[in-house]
Amino acid sequence: MAKSQLDKTSVITDFKVHETDTGSPEVQIALLTQRIAHLTDHLRTHRKDFHSRRGLIAMTSRRRKLLDYVKRHDLEKYKTMLERLKLRR
Repeated sequence: MAKSQLDKTSVITDFKVHETDTGSPEVQIALLTQRIAHLTDHLRTHRKDFHSRRGLIAMTSRRRKLLDYVKRHDLEKYKTMLERLKLRR
């Protein structure tokens, strides 16, 4: 597998809620976190890539909205998501 390619299947298997789950908020948050980390690493090298920076800001705001949704519906799941993904809040 190429270094720049993200490993979606392992993230989905780690965070899925049921057997055929690919779109629950937990999976979406985990995938966004992986993409954000990848893009942050890219931006450390390419400091003037403002188009990617705009995409990064959009991804972080989408992740924040999904985290707020999980927090409203299940506070314990929210706390475990923050711990598993090592996010500050």
